Amino acid sequence: MIPILENIAKYVTLTPEEQELFLSKIEIRKYKSKTVLLHAGEIATYTYFVNSGILRSFSINDNIMEHILHFACEGWWIGDMYSYIAQKPGNLFIEVIEDAEVVLISKEKQNQLYLEIPKLERFFRILSENSLVAHQERLLDNLSLTAEERFEKLCKKYPSLIQRLPQKHIASYIGITPEFFSKMKARLLKK
Repeated sequence: MIPILENIAKYVTLTPEEQELFLSKIEIRKYKSKTVLLHAGEIATYTYFVNSGILRSFSINDNIMEHILHFACEGWWIGDMYSYIAQKPGNLFIEVIEDAEVVLISKEKQNQLYLEIPKLERFFRILSENSLVAHQERLLDNLSLTAEERFEKLCKKYPSLIQRLPQKHIASYIGITPEFFSKMKARLLKK
């Protein structure tokens, strides 16, 4: 089965006709590592589903420090949801960090799908709710856990992803510098 249809099937059942209609509204593209799909300041016209590879969303502060908000590997969704929903310039970059095949759904096509296949509105609502829960959990972790605890939690939750990510991206995601991350990792290995 096509990965994106498998993802949808976890939450709603589409008929073969609905699957065909859905597939007619999406685009599938391949991207090389380091390709930036969205720049801060642009309006997000797509949300992305990852068939293969890894993407990341991040912001850059005034000191030119990157802050990674989210990773997405096979079977995950990613996008600048503020910009995509509000159709206003966003603050996030979305970049490919491992060669990827990505499904793109435009805001316009998604709205058409809501009208033509109403159960997809339920599917995307469930995705939004799950995303909200994950972001709240991450925010609370960032406020209450040490960097070491955040790293250990990330390793337990996504062990295969950790092996594929550059250390500087892991450091950014857990909110520390690459130098501090190297020292912390050395301490953890000694335990």
